[in-house]
Amino acid sequence: MKKITVLLYGTVNYLLGSLSLVALIAFVFNLLPANPWLPNIDSAARASWVPALLIDLGLIALFAVQHSIMARRSFKQWLTRRVPAAAERSTFMLATALVVFLLIGLWQPIGQPLWQVDNDVAHAVLLAGGLAGWALVFYSTFLISHFDLFGLRQVWLYFRGKSYAPVPFQLSSLYRYVRHPIMTGVFLGIWVTPEMSVGHLVFALGMSAYIMIGVMHEERDLVRQFGQRYLAYRAATGRFLPALRRAAKAATEVA
Repeated sequence: MKKITVLLYGTVNYLLGSLSLVALIAFVFNLLPANPWLPNIDSAARASWVPALLIDLGLIALFAVQHSIMARRSFKQWLTRRVPAAAERSTFMLATALVVFLLIGLWQPIGQPLWQVDNDVAHAVLLAGGLAGWALVFYSTFLISHFDLFGLRQVWLYFRGKSYAPVPFQLSSLYRYVRHPIMTGVFLGIWVTPEMSVGHLVFALGMSAYIMIGVMHEERDLVRQFGQRYLAYRAATGRFLPALRRAAKAATEVA
């Protein structure tokens, strides 16, 4: 593939991936425009709960399988025999965007409410808290390397004819206290909400289970990659919440 083609491919997929994340946030907080063909997560049910539940679980499983398979080293090796290595992460972003748009488009609401906050102040507080969680997701990506995580750095270096080197393991800001602040933000974004239906609960539980399993595998890979340095960091910090008394020790041992 020509360098300009790879750059355009990466740029388009970066935009699609970013757009899919924004669309998912709008979907989860019922901010999509009212449309019978594209409901929000807490919209009224359109089918009986059994087929709706099966479809929704299938969509969550599709998201988990896509992320899990494409994160494996063997799949990356297979993929980079077919596309330039610089486009591997961009391809992941494309697949993620397609799966997220599919999840939003095919989701079957199970609209029985578990809670619905009508008080204006409480509603605003919960909505702000949930949106703050997604803001934490975005902020945390920039602390490690947003453009590397979303595949744009790789295609830009390829376009300029420069070799790619992974972002080094380093501690900054939130990462001195929490190992996975991105996932902390996702937890807040899916659980802190002024409205929770049965279908929304299914989504939150399914995504939470995937996060827990995914983080376990990710930490195994990080131990293999960084060895004792990551083990010391893991022992001295919290996974999703700060371990304040251990943060100073972590900063010293992994420096």
